[in-house]
Amino acid sequence: MALAVKALPFTFVAHAIAVVAAVMVLVWCIHFRGGLAWEDTNKNLIFNLHPVLMLIGLIIIGGEAIISYKSLPLKKQEKKLIHLVLHAVALILGIIGIYTAFKFHNESGIANLYSLHSWLGILVISLYGIQWVYGFLIFFYPGGSSALRSASLPWHVLVGLFAFVLAVGTAAIGFLEKLTFLQNSGLAKYGSEALLVNFTAVVTILYGAFVMLSVLGQKQAEDDYYTAI
Repeated sequence: MALAVKALPFTFVAHAIAVVAAVMVLVWCIHFRGGLAWEDTNKNLIFNLHPVLMLIGLIIIGGEAIISYKSLPLKKQEKKLIHLVLHAVALILGIIGIYTAFKFHNESGIANLYSLHSWLGILVISLYGIQWVYGFLIFFYPGGSSALRSASLPWHVLVGLFAFVLAVGTAAIGFLEKLTFLQNSGLAKYGSEALLVNFTAVVTILYGAFVMLSVLGQKQAEDDYYTAI
């Protein structure tokens, strides 16, 4: 199913929202939460890497990989390579982002994998990794037969979109979870930081929505993803 409008305008909006989301999460973690650090006596600075890497890496760069076929005026093979590389960067940043959460928990004496957010996060990164490896082997190198690629493509698209939507939902749950912890520790419920966190979650969801709209929008004939296999 495709919308009766071209996909390109949706990609422009998605790019703009991505910039806003990235700025918002950086302002939150650097200005309100004190900064970012890999090693520090203040373990909260280690945790701050988690939302930054997950949002900018897995969701924003991952979303840009999804819409790269619609937004880049390049040949199909070039778009396939960019799609692959962007997803690889997103996956690497996502893995590091999840590691920072474990690192923060372990160094702070906090249990791991006790929340819905953490369970979904492991599911998302696992799906993402499987999806990338399968896509690399079947559609890039060494490449499957034409019949295998044709049969795999709808499932590759479906699983990829499912993983992306699940990532956006998991991020929203994560913002809610962290904000709840902060508010229980004394953060003002209607203060500027609380509003920033909530609006960052809203903007993240909007970004996900416009990525999906760009996928559903009509392509130009030369941009037909389904002939790029």
